[in-house]
Amino acid sequence: MDLGRGLGHLSYSTLVHAGDTWAEMKESLHTFVPDVKARVSPDQRFGVSLRISADSAKTLAASPGERAELRTFLDDNDLYVYTVNAFPYGPFKGDLVMERVYEPDWSTDDRVAYTNSVADILAEIAPADVSPSIQTAPLAFAPNVTDDDYVARFTTNLFLVVAHLVELEARTGRRVKLALEPEPACFLETTAETVAFFTERVYSPQGIAELARLAGLPLSEAEGAMRRYLGIVFDIGHQSVGFEDIPASLRSLVDAGIPIFKLQEAAALWVRDLTPALVPQLRVFTDTIYLSQTTMRQHGAVTKYLTLGDALDAFEANPVPTEIRTHFHVPVFLEELGPFVTTRFAVQQALQMHRETPLSDHLEIETYTWDVLPAHLKTGDITDYVTRELEFVRAELLDPRP
Repeated sequence: MDLGRGLGHLSYSTLVHAGDTWAEMKESLHTFVPDVKARVSPDQRFGVSLRISADSAKTLAASPGERAELRTFLDDNDLYVYTVNAFPYGPFKGDLVMERVYEPDWSTDDRVAYTNSVADILAEIAPADVSPSIQTAPLAFAPNVTDDDYVARFTTNLFLVVAHLVELEARTGRRVKLALEPEPACFLETTAETVAFFTERVYSPQGIAELARLAGLPLSEAEGAMRRYLGIVFDIGHQSVGFEDIPASLRSLVDAGIPIFKLQEAAALWVRDLTPALVPQLRVFTDTIYLSQTTMRQHGAVTKYLTLGDALDAFEANPVPTEIRTHFHVPVFLEELGPFVTTRFAVQQALQMHRETPLSDHLEIETYTWDVLPAHLKTGDITDYVTRELEFVRAELLDPRP
């Protein structure tokens, strides 16, 4: 929805309901989105966050008829597209995803071609008064980054896409923005790592000179172009998993001049005091197709695990006082989840900052794990869940408590 008052556009990630092919995506749009809009935004246009996989991008790029049909559907239903999730290249629902979600990473030509294709589609289907954003992977799964050459390769590939975005705006008049999404266990994980990458690689004299060469820009224009077209998605849940101070992290990005092209409202599962008695109840959340990157804090020391199951195994081997947060997206309107709590407080902190000084013009809720929640925690259908989350975030933005 268009929030107005400078607060930007708010929608819900289509990962929660969409399939992996364009036919599945289109079916979800037609059967799901108008109902949500009728509930939460009946009198104003409603923003749509699309997931466009590589398969969907090929379909849309090759078919002017499909693109025209999509624009007609959006117009007829008072909908508009302002952001695309192009993080998962391939299947994201149904199959075992795990670390495959990062492949192909930014060291590959496939990732560049896919992202450029999505940008071309967005320039055509987004309305003229919106500068749409593309959400993308945090460069690479950290264990795969073996040397500096790997980093140099995916940095150059980023600049190739920025060069394409420069050319796209010159040709069409439409600005499309690319946003990297830091995530646990990836090359860009913490906010400090993200600031360092932008400072040392992207905004460095060498980085600006490389973009100038690739985009055919004078140096005097290249730094501005870098900041106009390349930024980040700040997923509040991801950074909460690492026990970051969310307001401090956001301030560090602002101070470094790194654009937050999307502020993503997500909450993580949090156990303040893990005990042996809670372990069986927590293991219910380990039966998932997704990675569940987990951080444990014991006696002030932080240890990271790739999955929640690994973390629980470590705790059972050494059951000392433990606090745990895990990358399991939980409903943002819930402060408690059975015997556990959530990091909803971090979402509220970020939204308070955004109320006072807007951090981004694109906001999105991303709780894609509804279908893998334990059965006893499912209390409605997808439309109910999505509506409650949108209403919660909108209330936090528009009706602040004193």
